[in-house]
Amino acid sequence: MNEITPLGDSALVVRVADDFEGAPEKTLARVLQTINQIEEAGIPGIIELAPAYTTVAVFVDPLRAIADGAPTKGALEWFSDRIRTTLSERARRPSLPASTPIEIPVCYDADFAFDLADVSRQTRRSSAEIIELHCGAEYLVNCIGFTPGFPYLSGLPNELNVPRRASPRKEVPAGSVAIGGKQTGIYSVSSPGGWNIIGRTPLRIFDPANEPPALLRAGERVRFRPVSREEFESVSRCSS
Repeated sequence: MNEITPLGDSALVVRVADDFEGAPEKTLARVLQTINQIEEAGIPGIIELAPAYTTVAVFVDPLRAIADGAPTKGALEWFSDRIRTTLSERARRPSLPASTPIEIPVCYDADFAFDLADVSRQTRRSSAEIIELHCGAEYLVNCIGFTPGFPYLSGLPNELNVPRRASPRKEVPAGSVAIGGKQTGIYSVSSPGGWNIIGRTPLRIFDPANEPPALLRAGERVRFRPVSREEFESVSRCSS
């Protein structure tokens, strides 16, 4: 497919698929392969690549490209042509790399799990059953967004598929683990949010002092591990 459209005056969007839910792993593999192809091409003026469910956003600096030989007019068209040529070259069949799931400790204590009781009511399952289901699945990081480092994770058991809150909270603490619809996620920073909060991790999901600053990346796999309040506090002290 590789439809390329402008996004403002300093970015392009490369669409690699129309549908995500029909083949999530295949689509994500194509998105990541697209990023690798563009990176390997070394096109001057490309400053950032951001994956989403079915697209890759390409952020560019036209002046840098012009200094490297791009035309002074029609810089976005020049980028688009270079990207299209790069992606038209034969590439190996896309596939996600095999990787060991990253373990995320989560405390499901009532002080952290603001919506666990409501999820229990909606699913007609006990809190213990919800925790067991949430920790029993393996998740795929589809993309990072909403706030810096926030991972959108697919793989949530169907039994935990509940709608987002009717009224979003004005502030959700960083580290809050939440579910909404078919996904689970982790609030990387304190922010507004409407997902159902069922626990909290002591890990710092986003830290500007780290390189890279986000703990998780698209294509990685995640498993959650339940921890006690005491272990939560211990890990929290170590990671602060």
